[in-house]
Amino acid sequence: MTGIAQQYGFRDFHTIWDHPDNEQLKQERVDPHVLYPGDTVVIPDKAPRNESRPTDKSHRFRVASKPLKLRIALKDFDNQPITGTACVLTVDGTVYQLTSDGDGITETPIPKGATGGVLKIPDMDIEHPLKIGFLDPLVEDSGWQGRLVNLGYYAGAVGDNDAEQMRHAIEEFQCDHALKVTGELDGATPAKLKQEHGT
Repeated sequence: MTGIAQQYGFRDFHTIWDHPDNEQLKQERVDPHVLYPGDTVVIPDKAPRNESRPTDKSHRFRVASKPLKLRIALKDFDNQPITGTACVLTVDGTVYQLTSDGDGITETPIPKGATGGVLKIPDMDIEHPLKIGFLDPLVEDSGWQGRLVNLGYYAGAVGDNDAEQMRHAIEEFQCDHALKVTGELDGATPAKLKQEHGT
């Protein structure tokens, strides 16, 4: 939704997201940053804002704008945070030198129209491409598959037809989080997947 707001010249995506004509979408998707192809978003007309001030004085106006932040969690094969690790994030040609915190988290403001980048972790010889704003809702097959890929449980790409490997990925996730191991996205698995992924 942030990218859509940027495209149409709105500084705050809430102007679109909270518009009454988008109430049904808001109820269906809940998270404004996780939409799905085919979703209908109503773009409201821009409304001028008037401010009254004395004309015999000078005035300074500041436009409030919240930054878009990219948050990345680094974890090892045992699902433990990778702390204090230097990372190099490149987004739209801008390079960010980051260090993961005590929870293995890096967080930095990025351009609101950003769609991709590259994360490098030199000490681990890792270079990983990133897609920004491409995560589908959890209820879609591409959504829960994408979260398993991001969490490192599935090494393939979203949309792969390797049913056996995907079943193994679900089983491993369920086992790691003390869930009933069925190999299916059932029971408490979707909620736990959303919790662990963070969105």
